[in-house]
Amino acid sequence: MRYQKIVLLPILLLVAVMSCQEKKDYSQAITDGTYFHAAQKQVTEVIIHDIFSPPVATRIYSYSSLAAYEVVAATDPANYAPLMGQLNGSEAIAVPVPATIYPPLAALAAYYQVSTALIFSEEKMTAHRDSIFGLLQEKGIPQDVLDASVAYGQAVGDQVKAYAKKDNYHQSRSFPKYSVSSEPGTWQPTPPAYMEAVEPHWNKIRPFVLDSAAQFKVNPPPAFSTEPNSEFYKRAKEVYDIQKQATKEQTDIAMFWDCNPYKMNVKGHVMFATKKITPGGHWMGIASIASAAAGKDWKGTVEALTLTAISLNEAFIACWDEKYRSRTIRPETYINQHIDENWVPLLQTPPFPEHTSGHSVASTAASYTLAQLFGDQLHIVDSTEVAYGLPVREFDSFSQAASEAAISRFYGGIHYMTAIEEGSKQGKQVGELIWKKISTRPKK
Repeated sequence: MRYQKIVLLPILLLVAVMSCQEKKDYSQAITDGTYFHAAQKQVTEVIIHDIFSPPVATRIYSYSSLAAYEVVAATDPANYAPLMGQLNGSEAIAVPVPATIYPPLAALAAYYQVSTALIFSEEKMTAHRDSIFGLLQEKGIPQDVLDASVAYGQAVGDQVKAYAKKDNYHQSRSFPKYSVSSEPGTWQPTPPAYMEAVEPHWNKIRPFVLDSAAQFKVNPPPAFSTEPNSEFYKRAKEVYDIQKQATKEQTDIAMFWDCNPYKMNVKGHVMFATKKITPGGHWMGIASIASAAAGKDWKGTVEALTLTAISLNEAFIACWDEKYRSRTIRPETYINQHIDENWVPLLQTPPFPEHTSGHSVASTAASYTLAQLFGDQLHIVDSTEVAYGLPVREFDSFSQAASEAAISRFYGGIHYMTAIEEGSKQGKQVGELIWKKISTRPKK
């Protein structure tokens, strides 16, 4: 395995070069999370390019980060406990740690090994990996150390890939599509593309920590009714009214947290898609920003990314279980049918049932985990959306960011307040469970 151009040299000169390389101190080639932030950013870009749905995207982040974390735990057992063996259906990694490896490079190799296997555009990840490894070679890492580190990281990655293959994801690709019901109050595809329901069988995916997808059932939405004095009608009217009364700040909040991976645009007779970051991708970006702001080294960075990804993964499993149990009609459909046929929400309605709000569940779970890692009162300059044409927003705590992400769906016209309130409760339950059931700290 080579990441540099091989040049034939006279034997004596080659020995001299190797001797110089052996004397180079490369121990500081990777100290902080810079290269892991870069690898994750590339995964996000590929997820956007390949148009993975929010639940599938969190699965990619989770297994990729987990592979890197297992290298952390294996190479620093005094400070980090492996998660493999704690997570549902997992077994401890059975790969001996060679004495000759450079641990952070091995962790990167594990990350690339798994992430590349879980996306479509493999060449994009491979090119990024080779670029990063080439930069590290320039920092003086000898070829034999690089090769040994990459081989070990890939071996760890292969075991995580084997674990991933048993989570029912691949089987779910052949499950039947969602059948739209004519029952009043149930979800219907929405304009402009009237896309089919996304991941109706996501509750069949094996969770990492949850006992089952249905472990945290929430209160159902109000009983469906078209009567103006009914609770359901009032909740829909709230959505209708807020858009008419929305302040610039409320509109900005809605747009900032849109995170629609596949927005359809209609211009006359032409329809085209705009691809953006997923909600999970946004929170993985926040985890990266928080790690850097807190001055975490590469190990602490990998730990934060892994636990955040797992929190998001469990949140989407719990949320999607409820979505396809309650199958609630979206505000856009209800308002067009019973209040104002010309009303259009500020944000494009995502293609799946309404209750609960995915942003509310995922954001609350992720923010809970980040608060445990860094303390809730950490000032965050969130630049995650700058690449997608949106300005920076700043938060004084993770919980503040999560609350804003949740209410953004109400301001955007795509969720009733009930789904936001219940989703936030569900997300907190998910976050709390994760910190009760698994730990990255060795038992004393």
